Amino acid sequence: MNIIEVNDVHKSFNGRAILTDVSFSIQEGTINGLLGPNGAGKTTIIRLLNGVIDATGGEMSVLGYNPKTDGNEIRKKAGIVTESASLYHDMSAWDNLVFFSKIYGAADKKRIEYLLEQFDMTAHKDQLVGTFSTGMKKRISLAKALLHKPSLLFLDEPTNGLDPEGINAVMHYLGMVNKQEKVTILICSHVLHQLESVCDSFLFLNNGRIIEKGTRRELEEKYVTQVKLLLETGLKPATREIYKGYAYAARGENQLEFTLNSKEEITPLLRLILEESWVHSCEIQNRSLESIYFKIRGGVQ
Repeated sequence: MNIIEVNDVHKSFNGRAILTDVSFSIQEGTINGLLGPNGAGKTTIIRLLNGVIDATGGEMSVLGYNPKTDGNEIRKKAGIVTESASLYHDMSAWDNLVFFSKIYGAADKKRIEYLLEQFDMTAHKDQLVGTFSTGMKKRISLAKALLHKPSLLFLDEPTNGLDPEGINAVMHYLGMVNKQEKVTILICSHVLHQLESVCDSFLFLNNGRIIEKGTRRELEEKYVTQVKLLLETGLKPATREIYKGYAYAARGENQLEFTLNSKEEITPLLRLILEESWVHSCEIQNRSLESIYFKIRGGVQ
């Protein structure tokens, strides 16, 4: 079942096109990445889906509602985390969550206690939010967005300003929320590698247009036409730069990069090499989300 449907949506500001012919759908219970450079139109899409602004043209359905006329109903059933934490810095974490739970009509101390525990913030509940690190503020923002048990969660650049440990923590929490609370998630980001392991499907946005969409497997099958396989091996490079029919290039000490026609060629190649030498590591170099994105962008004018 699709929880979001967007068909041929346009948005213009002062005669300038921000979004053009945007169409996509999102299935219930999935985590989805809306990816693209800064200024591509990601935040505009989030605002349209929440009914904060109206589309210039096209049709949208969110949780069965029309954002243009039923924005309040959507916001009652959806949570949102923006790039700024949107918290009161002179109030404690606990007081922030109590305050917002009352605004959402979902005052429930047990729910607040549960969320603080889930986000590892119970020990800090009485501290002023203004004293928190960026990562701690992000965790309280996520807790705030989940106070009313939404079925849909919008995240706009949720990892901006975080260190690697903080980024991993946010990704972990999102996966946990998706599985435990069955929340459908749409994440806007321009940092592709952070979302590789957490998202079920991806939407690539460029200059206000969706230029590609699909699951990781679908994108790989379409764009990874050759496999670049990097091996750490004791096999020594030969002068002809070909090994039993497989082309390769030396990439450093004990590193060879083979160019294969498909992933099915990996196992036979490894068998041949292991008959003569050792292999300590094996990694496909061009299957990352970033690699696929730049292949997609290569065909965009």
